[in-house]
Amino acid sequence: MATHLITGAGSGIGAAVTRRLLDRGDELWLLARDAGRAAELRERFEGARSVVGDLGEPERLSWALSQQDLPDRLESLQHIAGVVELGEVGELSAKVWNHTLAANLVAPVELTRLLLPQLRLARGHVLFVNSGAGLRANPQWSAYAASKHGLKAFADALRAEESGNSLRVTSVYPGRTATPMQEKVHRQEGKEYDPARWISPEAVATTLLTALDMPRDAEVTDLTVKPGP
Repeated sequence: MATHLITGAGSGIGAAVTRRLLDRGDELWLLARDAGRAAELRERFEGARSVVGDLGEPERLSWALSQQDLPDRLESLQHIAGVVELGEVGELSAKVWNHTLAANLVAPVELTRLLLPQLRLARGHVLFVNSGAGLRANPQWSAYAASKHGLKAFADALRAEESGNSLRVTSVYPGRTATPMQEKVHRQEGKEYDPARWISPEAVATTLLTALDMPRDAEVTDLTVKPGP
Protein backbone atom coordinates (compact mmCIF):
# COMPACT_ATOMS: atom_id res chain seq x y z
CA MET A 1 0.00 0.00 0.00
CA ALA A 2 1.44 3.35 -1.05
CA THR A 3 1.18 6.52 1.02
CA HIS A 4 0.42 9.91 -0.54
CA LEU A 5 0.05 13.48 0.70
CA ILE A 6 -2.22 15.65 -1.43
CA THR A 7 -3.01 19.36 -1.44
CA GLY A 8 -6.21 20.64 -3.00
CA ALA A 9 -8.21 17.49 -2.26
CA GLY A 10 -11.41 19.40 -1.62
CA SER A 11 -12.47 19.96 -5.21
CA GLY A 12 -11.68 19.53 -8.88
CA ILE A 13 -8.57 17.59 -9.83
CA GLY A 14 -7.52 17.01 -6.23
CA ALA A 15 -10.85 15.45 -5.31
CA ALA A 16 -10.74 13.19 -8.37
CA VAL A 17 -7.21 11.98 -7.57
CA THR A 18 -8.07 11.45 -3.91
CA ARG A 19 -11.11 9.32 -4.73
CA ARG A 20 -9.18 7.19 -7.22
CA LEU A 21 -6.33 6.51 -4.79
CA LEU A 22 -8.70 5.73 -1.92
CA ASP A 23 -10.67 3.34 -4.09
CA ARG A 24 -7.56 1.34 -4.84
CA GLY A 25 -6.64 1.07 -1.16
CA ASP A 26 -3.78 3.53 -0.78
CA GLU A 27 -3.14 5.55 2.39
CA LEU A 28 -3.94 9.23 2.00
CA TRP A 29 -2.98 12.30 3.99
CA LEU A 30 -4.89 15.42 2.92
CA LEU A 31 -3.62 18.91 3.63
CA ALA A 32 -6.29 21.31 4.89
CA ARG A 33 -6.02 25.01 5.68
CA ASP A 34 -7.68 24.69 9.12
CA ALA A 35 -9.19 22.16 11.52
CA GLY A 36 -12.73 22.66 10.22
CA ARG A 37 -11.72 21.98 6.66
CA ALA A 38 -9.71 18.95 7.82
CA ALA A 39 -12.81 17.48 9.47
CA GLU A 40 -14.83 18.03 6.28
CA LEU A 41 -12.21 16.21 4.20
CA ARG A 42 -12.06 13.25 6.59
CA GLU A 43 -15.83 12.95 6.51
CA ARG A 44 -15.97 13.16 2.74
CA PHE A 45 -13.06 10.79 2.12
CA GLU A 46 -13.56 8.07 4.70
CA GLY A 47 -10.31 6.47 5.73
CA ALA A 48 -8.12 9.43 4.76
CA ARG A 49 -6.09 11.30 7.36
CA SER A 50 -5.58 15.04 7.49
CA VAL A 51 -2.76 17.52 8.04
CA VAL A 52 -3.49 21.16 8.85
CA GLY A 53 -1.40 23.85 7.20
CA ASP A 54 -2.29 27.08 5.41
CA LEU A 55 -0.66 27.35 1.97
CA GLY A 56 -1.33 31.06 2.09
CA GLU A 57 1.21 31.31 4.93
CA PRO A 58 4.14 29.14 3.83
CA GLU A 59 6.43 30.60 6.49
CA ARG A 60 4.23 28.91 9.14
CA LEU A 61 4.18 25.45 7.56
CA SER A 62 7.29 24.24 9.36
CA TRP A 63 5.80 25.03 12.76
CA ALA A 64 2.36 23.66 11.81
CA LEU A 65 3.71 20.32 10.60
CA SER A 66 6.00 19.98 13.62
CA GLN A 67 2.90 19.94 15.86
CA GLN A 68 1.24 17.01 14.08
CA ASP A 69 1.72 13.37 13.25
CA LEU A 70 3.08 12.82 9.75
CA PRO A 71 3.63 9.71 7.65
CA ASP A 72 6.98 7.98 8.11
CA ARG A 73 7.39 7.62 4.34
CA LEU A 74 5.73 9.02 1.26
CA GLU A 75 5.42 7.37 -2.11
CA SER A 76 4.10 10.65 -3.47
CA LEU A 77 3.56 14.30 -2.66
CA GLN A 78 1.00 15.82 -5.00
CA HIS A 79 0.76 19.60 -5.28
CA ILE A 80 -2.71 20.23 -6.72
CA ALA A 81 -4.01 23.25 -4.78
CA GLY A 82 -3.78 26.69 -6.36
CA VAL A 83 -5.26 30.18 -6.52
CA VAL A 84 -5.86 32.58 -9.39
CA GLU A 85 -6.65 36.26 -9.70
CA LEU A 86 -6.75 37.86 -13.15
CA GLY A 87 -5.99 41.48 -13.91
CA GLU A 88 -3.77 43.73 -15.94
CA VAL A 89 -0.32 44.54 -14.60
CA GLY A 90 -1.39 48.08 -13.86
CA GLU A 91 -4.25 46.82 -11.71
CA LEU A 92 -2.85 43.93 -9.67
CA SER A 93 -1.72 44.97 -6.20
CA ALA A 94 1.29 43.73 -4.28
CA LYS A 95 -1.17 41.93 -1.99
CA VAL A 96 -2.52 39.88 -4.92
CA TRP A 97 0.99 39.10 -6.13
CA ASN A 98 2.16 38.03 -2.68
CA HIS A 99 -0.88 35.83 -2.11
CA THR A 100 -0.56 34.18 -5.53
CA LEU A 101 3.15 33.52 -5.21
CA ALA A 102 2.77 32.26 -1.64
CA ALA A 103 0.06 29.72 -2.41
CA ASN A 104 1.19 28.62 -5.88
CA LEU A 105 4.98 28.67 -5.52
CA VAL A 106 6.47 29.27 -2.08
CA ALA A 107 4.14 26.87 -0.25
CA PRO A 108 4.84 23.93 -2.62
CA VAL A 109 8.56 24.66 -2.30
CA GLU A 110 8.41 24.70 1.51
CA LEU A 111 6.12 21.66 1.77
CA THR A 112 8.45 19.70 -0.47
CA ARG A 113 11.46 20.72 1.59
CA LEU A 114 9.80 19.67 4.82
CA LEU A 115 8.76 16.27 3.46
CA LEU A 116 11.94 15.38 1.58
CA PRO A 117 13.10 12.87 4.25
CA GLN A 118 9.89 10.83 3.88
CA LEU A 119 10.06 11.05 0.09
CA ARG A 120 13.71 10.01 -0.04
CA LEU A 121 13.05 7.04 2.23
CA ALA A 122 10.37 5.74 -0.15
CA ARG A 123 12.22 6.72 -3.35
CA GLY A 124 9.05 8.69 -3.90
CA HIS A 125 7.50 10.96 -6.48
CA VAL A 126 6.69 14.68 -6.39
CA LEU A 127 3.91 15.67 -8.77
CA PHE A 128 3.02 19.25 -9.61
CA VAL A 129 -0.26 20.23 -11.25
CA ASN A 130 1.11 23.21 -13.10
CA SER A 131 -0.84 24.89 -15.93
CA GLY A 132 -0.60 25.90 -19.54
CA ALA A 133 0.15 29.29 -17.96
CA GLY A 134 3.38 27.76 -16.67
CA LEU A 135 4.60 27.57 -20.27
CA ARG A 136 3.28 30.86 -21.64
CA ALA A 137 1.90 34.10 -20.22
CA ASN A 138 -1.19 35.75 -21.67
CA PRO A 139 -2.64 39.21 -20.98
CA GLN A 140 -4.20 39.54 -17.50
CA TRP A 141 -2.52 36.34 -16.32
CA SER A 142 0.79 37.86 -15.16
CA ALA A 143 0.67 36.92 -11.46
CA TYR A 144 -0.68 33.42 -12.00
CA ALA A 145 1.66 32.71 -14.92
CA ALA A 146 4.67 34.00 -12.99
CA SER A 147 3.85 31.67 -10.10
CA LYS A 148 3.50 28.70 -12.45
CA HIS A 149 6.65 29.52 -14.43
CA GLY A 150 8.45 29.58 -11.09
CA LEU A 151 6.91 26.23 -10.15
CA LYS A 152 8.28 24.69 -13.35
CA ALA A 153 11.75 26.03 -12.54
CA PHE A 154 11.55 24.59 -9.04
CA ALA A 155 10.42 21.19 -10.33
CA ASP A 156 13.29 21.09 -12.84
CA ALA A 157 15.87 22.00 -10.18
CA LEU A 158 14.40 19.49 -7.71
CA ARG A 159 14.54 16.71 -10.31
CA ALA A 160 18.20 17.39 -11.02
CA GLU A 161 19.15 17.64 -7.34
CA GLU A 162 17.27 14.55 -6.18
CA SER A 163 17.99 12.14 -9.02
CA GLY A 164 20.73 10.59 -6.91
CA ASN A 165 18.09 9.77 -4.30
CA SER A 166 15.90 8.11 -6.96
CA LEU A 167 13.19 10.74 -6.51
CA ARG A 168 10.94 11.20 -9.51
CA VAL A 169 9.49 14.64 -10.33
CA THR A 170 6.62 15.28 -12.74
CA SER A 171 5.02 18.51 -13.90
CA VAL A 172 1.61 18.26 -15.57
CA TYR A 173 0.35 21.24 -17.57
CA PRO A 174 -3.42 21.00 -18.01
CA GLY A 175 -5.31 23.30 -20.30
CA ARG A 176 -8.61 24.69 -19.11
CA THR A 177 -10.22 22.14 -16.82
CA ALA A 178 -13.82 22.04 -15.58
CA THR A 179 -13.21 22.97 -11.94
CA PRO A 180 -14.50 25.62 -9.53
CA MET A 181 -11.34 27.61 -10.28
CA GLN A 182 -12.22 27.62 -13.96
CA GLU A 183 -15.70 28.84 -13.16
CA LYS A 184 -14.14 31.73 -11.20
CA VAL A 185 -11.84 32.52 -14.14
CA HIS A 186 -14.80 32.73 -16.48
CA ARG A 187 -16.54 35.15 -14.11
CA GLN A 188 -13.44 37.33 -14.05
CA GLU A 189 -13.25 37.20 -17.83
CA GLY A 190 -16.95 38.04 -18.14
CA LYS A 191 -17.59 34.86 -20.12
CA GLU A 192 -20.28 32.21 -19.89
CA TYR A 193 -18.99 29.02 -18.28
CA ASP A 194 -19.75 25.71 -19.99
CA PRO A 195 -17.88 22.86 -18.26
CA ALA A 196 -18.56 20.52 -21.18
CA ARG A 197 -16.06 22.53 -23.27
CA TRP A 198 -13.13 21.79 -21.02
CA ILE A 199 -11.06 18.87 -19.72
CA SER A 200 -12.72 16.88 -16.96
CA PRO A 201 -10.91 16.67 -13.59
CA GLU A 202 -11.03 12.88 -13.97
CA ALA A 203 -9.00 13.09 -17.19
CA VAL A 204 -6.26 15.08 -15.46
CA ALA A 205 -6.39 12.63 -12.55
CA THR A 206 -5.77 9.81 -15.02
CA THR A 207 -2.74 11.70 -16.31
CA LEU A 208 -1.31 12.07 -12.81
CA LEU A 209 -1.87 8.41 -11.95
CA THR A 210 -0.30 7.33 -15.23
CA ALA A 211 2.87 9.22 -14.33
CA LEU A 212 2.74 7.92 -10.76
CA ASP A 213 2.33 4.29 -11.83
CA MET A 214 5.11 4.22 -14.41
CA PRO A 215 7.62 1.40 -13.83
CA ARG A 216 10.70 2.45 -11.87
CA ASP A 217 12.85 2.38 -14.99
CA ALA A 218 10.90 5.30 -16.48
CA GLU A 219 10.02 8.85 -15.44
CA VAL A 220 7.48 11.24 -16.92
CA THR A 221 9.04 14.67 -16.47
CA ASP A 222 6.66 17.07 -18.26
CA LEU A 223 3.24 16.37 -19.69
CA THR A 224 0.81 18.78 -21.39
CA VAL A 225 -2.91 17.98 -21.42
CA LYS A 226 -5.29 19.88 -23.69
CA PRO A 227 -9.06 19.80 -24.23
CA GLY A 228 -10.01 17.20 -26.83
CA PRO A 229 -11.18 18.11 -30.32
